[in-house]
Amino acid sequence: MELVTADDVRAAATRLQGHVVRTPLTAGPPGADFLLKPESLQATGAFKIRGATNAVALLGPGQRRSGVVTHSSGNHGQALALAAARHGAPCTVVVPEGAPEVKVDRIRALGARVVMAPPREREAVAGDLARTEGLALIPPFDDPDVIAGQGTVGLEILEQSPEVTTVVVPVGGGGLASGVSTAAWTVHPRRVRVIGVEPELAADAAESLSVGHPVTWPPERTGRTMADGVRVGLSERTFAHLAARLDGIVTVTEDEIARAVGVLAHGARVVAEPSGALAAAALLAGRIDTVPGRPEATVAVVSGGNADPGLFARLVAQG
Repeated sequence: MELVTADDVRAAATRLQGHVVRTPLTAGPPGADFLLKPESLQATGAFKIRGATNAVALLGPGQRRSGVVTHSSGNHGQALALAAARHGAPCTVVVPEGAPEVKVDRIRALGARVVMAPPREREAVAGDLARTEGLALIPPFDDPDVIAGQGTVGLEILEQSPEVTTVVVPVGGGGLASGVSTAAWTVHPRRVRVIGVEPELAADAAESLSVGHPVTWPPERTGRTMADGVRVGLSERTFAHLAARLDGIVTVTEDEIARAVGVLAHGARVVAEPSGALAAAALLAGRIDTVPGRPEATVAVVSGGNADPGLFARLVAQG
C-alpha cells in the first residue's frame, strides 16, 4: 500500500491556508514539562476540519454539486459539514446511535442531513448512500487526503517548536497519528518520535500493532470508554502508516482520562473532551518520559473540545 508522503502533507497545508486555524503551542498545566497543541480552538472544536477541508478541496465541481457523505460519531461529521458548506456541497452524515447529542445537534446546525444507524452498520450505511445517491464518500480516517490534512498538525508543531523531540497524539481510527507521524518521519526522520495514546478500554490499535495486523474490537467493548471519539478501530490504511512510522503506543485508564480533562480545564484553561485529553492524560500519568525543564521538547495534541456539557461539568468538578 502506498503511504502518504511529506509532499502530500505540505500540499494540504497550502490548501488549508485561510480555512483552518493555525493553532498555537500553549503552556501545559503548572509544573508539567510539556506544551499543548489545542486543536479544540478550530471552528468545529477539533482537528478533523483539516482532513475534511483537504478532501473536499480536491473534489471536482460536479462531485461537489452531487454532495458528500461520511460516517462519524460527531467531530468528523461536523468538520465535513462545515467544509462542504464552504464549498457549496450538500452533506450527509451517518451517525451511530448513542452518539453525544451535542455533537449531533452541531452537525445539523451546520446544514448537514443526519442519518442514524446502529454502530456496527454506520460504515455500510454511508457506503450505500454513496452508491445510491452518487455522493462522494469521505471517511473519517481511511482516506489519503484526510490523512494528509491531519498531518498538517505535525508540520505546524515542527515549525513552532524546533526543539521538539516527542509529539503525543490520541489514536482512534488512526488518521491523526498517521498524518503526524508521516510529517515527523519524512521531514525529520528518527529525530522526532510520535507516541500514540488509547484508552485501556478501547486499545484495539495497541493490540493490532502488537500482533502485526488490524484487530477489531466490537462496539460493546469499545463503548465502555468515556472517550467516544476513539471507539473506532484502525483501517488497513492507517494500520500500515502506524506500523511503519509510529514510534510507540500507550494506554490510559478512565480515571486518568477524567483527571486530564479537569487538569487541562483548571490548570491550562483548555477545554478538552475525553478523547481530546488522551495525550495529556498519558503525560500526566507518567506513561511517557519528558525532558525536565524543557517543555518545548514534548507536545501533547489536544485533538478536540466538543465535550458533552454534563459530562464535562462533572469531570471538571472532580478535577
